[in-house]
Amino acid sequence: MKNYILLAFLFFSITNFAQIKGTVTDEKGNPLPFVSVFEENTYTGTTSNEQGKYQLNVKETGKNRIIFQYLGFKTQKITVSTDSKTITLDVKMLEESFTLNEVVIDPKNNPANAIIKNAIANKKENSQKTSRYTADFYSKGMFKVKDLPKKILGQKVDLGDDMASNLDSTGTGILYLSETVSKITFEKPNKLKEKIIASRISGNNKGYSYNTASLSYYDFYDNTLDFDVRLISPIADNAFNYYKYKLEGTFFDSNNQEINKIKVIPKRDKEPVFEGYIYIVDDSFAIYAIDLDIKGYRMKNEFTEVMTLKQSFNYNATNKIWSKNAQTLSFNAGIFGVKFSGQFNYIYSNYEFPDSFEKKTFTNEIVAFEANANKKDNAFWNEIRPIPLTIEESADYTKKDSLLIIRKSQKYTDSVDAKNNKFKVWDILAGYDYKNTFKKYSFSYDGLLNITSLSFNTVQGFNLDSGFSFKKWNEEEGKSTSVKTIFNYGFSDERFRVIGEFNHKFNNINYATIGISGGTKVAQFNAAEPISKFVNSISSLFFKDNYIKLYNLEFAQINYAQDVANGINLNGKLAYEQRKPLFNTTDYSFFKRDDFYSSNNPLAPNDFDTPAFDQHHLFKAALTARINFGNKYISRPDGRYNFKDDKYPTVFLVFEKAFAASEKKYEFERIGASVQYDLSLGNKGILGMNLRAGKFYNAENISFIDYRHFNGNQTHIGTTDRYLNVFNLMPYYNNSTNDSYFENHLEYNDTGFIMNKIPLLNLLKSTMNLGFHSLAIPGRKPYSEFTVGLDNLGFGKFKLFRVDYVHSYQSGIQQNGVVFGLKILNVLD
Repeated sequence: MKNYILLAFLFFSITNFAQIKGTVTDEKGNPLPFVSVFEENTYTGTTSNEQGKYQLNVKETGKNRIIFQYLGFKTQKITVSTDSKTITLDVKMLEESFTLNEVVIDPKNNPANAIIKNAIANKKENSQKTSRYTADFYSKGMFKVKDLPKKILGQKVDLGDDMASNLDSTGTGILYLSETVSKITFEKPNKLKEKIIASRISGNNKGYSYNTASLSYYDFYDNTLDFDVRLISPIADNAFNYYKYKLEGTFFDSNNQEINKIKVIPKRDKEPVFEGYIYIVDDSFAIYAIDLDIKGYRMKNEFTEVMTLKQSFNYNATNKIWSKNAQTLSFNAGIFGVKFSGQFNYIYSNYEFPDSFEKKTFTNEIVAFEANANKKDNAFWNEIRPIPLTIEESADYTKKDSLLIIRKSQKYTDSVDAKNNKFKVWDILAGYDYKNTFKKYSFSYDGLLNITSLSFNTVQGFNLDSGFSFKKWNEEEGKSTSVKTIFNYGFSDERFRVIGEFNHKFNNINYATIGISGGTKVAQFNAAEPISKFVNSISSLFFKDNYIKLYNLEFAQINYAQDVANGINLNGKLAYEQRKPLFNTTDYSFFKRDDFYSSNNPLAPNDFDTPAFDQHHLFKAALTARINFGNKYISRPDGRYNFKDDKYPTVFLVFEKAFAASEKKYEFERIGASVQYDLSLGNKGILGMNLRAGKFYNAENISFIDYRHFNGNQTHIGTTDRYLNVFNLMPYYNNSTNDSYFENHLEYNDTGFIMNKIPLLNLLKSTMNLGFHSLAIPGRKPYSEFTVGLDNLGFGKFKLFRVDYVHSYQSGIQQNGVVFGLKILNVLD
């Protein structure tokens, strides 16, 4: 009987509402997009779509007062009798008549400044009114492309069938369309709990959208807002350092409250600032609406031309709270002549403002999906969706969802694979890929002419890499298995080496993985490989500098890793290693042919006969723990997805032991720890830290291979985005140790805070880096270096370069140098 009562209650709760829908236009009949539509003194609302169409579900039927609010137009309040299930209400809006007091023309008494000062003074009180709430949340996101070519820089553009299926012959259309319905619980400053009720992606049967409330939170009552860089709010405490203001007029809303329209004008063009309009309520000085633009270069994103953020707030006379009911985020971007645009719409409704939450309301799980959230049918979406789909969006869903059934069939996937899997004679050199999409496995051959295949070192001379790999996956269960072989042949030492690797991931919940590998390879003494093959090849062939130092490693290894608790990952490794010394076998270079290379002995670069170590073997075991404090995660039926909390550091702990060696002297123990942390300084930049320490035990006579080596750099070429793991002028093996050690890397990036204020230099749109690096080892003078440089340098939209001046000091020896950062080298290695 209880089940029947429950079913009856659910039926009544679903059917006892009315839907009001229609079209909003201006006086000339032009549709008005994103008009805020809500029921008076409730938190039931929506917005119109790009074609001016809206639909609003009201819970209480009878006489309902519906408010239509749109910036630049007079707010309309219309009473509707909701006796029937569906009511059509078309609305024609009139342009707002702004009034402006003559005092505005007095430059000494700018009324806009007084309003902004009051808004700043009252923002804490206004912010507190919405500091704790629950609400229903809806989002719709869309990416579009225009003029997408078949190839870019000679490379075929492959977006995948699901994304590209709705593009026309000119490469124009919708790339991505998704919707999300959820219930959110929020408490300032950043506590969030979100339950996804429904989620869909056009042409994607998984349908787990990332249009979540956590990714759409922009609060102008905060001093800064996060857009990759921290942008200054127009009502920040220090806003007058960044903005000028102009009162463009006032008007009265439907509650007869006076609204001030204020133009926000940046004082300096290159600063992280907004421009546009902010609307402030007179008397309470709460935010009524936001209509602001963000230039891409101001947030250090050169590919974005402009981003526009709009927010509208509605007033509830019962509790006297202005709450955000709608938000729109749109952007235009471009590269290689291709234009991209995006539009994200967000609706907040059914607010409740409790005095407090229970203690366990908020956990590290920030988003969770209900079972079958991605399985809702069209009838559900048509009933619950607050913003009607446009004709283009409806067509995209219809076409892509229909094509999905076809494209997931074995007949179709086999036909596509057959076309792409055709083998050509050129593939012997260029490489070959084979894929069976339906059975979910692939095979690849690396070829012989890839840019990373050929390299040079003094031990092997020119050497060639190639190999085969096989991969099988199951996305639903989060499993994947890969098998890989890597072949290497050195033309000077005339030796062929092979490595085999097996890896298996068990799931996407705790990310349990096992790996088995073995074979023979040349390895750097520093296992972190501070010098890349590409950079070493250039240094050797052009400048006759062979900084890379190699030995022959024959090994067999097994490792297992998994998350054992929230934010804690353990990785265990056991390996057998046989090490053999290697010697130079060539003096070849393009230039300086009469000069000689240094030896392959990192301890004695001028000794060509004595090896750096004697041949030996041992077993090594290591246990590493990675701890992300405050780790947040999203729970989905297909897995758990972790997000590091930037407020806390990441800590690494390691214990390493060598045993069962060919001689007892090679056995040792080592403990180590590191702390990595980015300290946000608001709009003033980021201070990155990487602190490391460790100690060896019973290691007086161990092999030089097992020493703690530090990442130096003698090439003056930087290959990483940040220099938090390298000493920029330190020789690679000068400070290697088998004792205790402490290394410190600090790097401050101003994210434009300083550079934006320097005339002429601000035209570079770059950022400034200040760094300090130090190393302390017992029995030696400490090594330290200071750096100052410019990042985000380049041409046009491509910011791939960095330049740093470095001053180092150790044992009375000072060095000065310049490091050129080439971030593109990350791709080559």
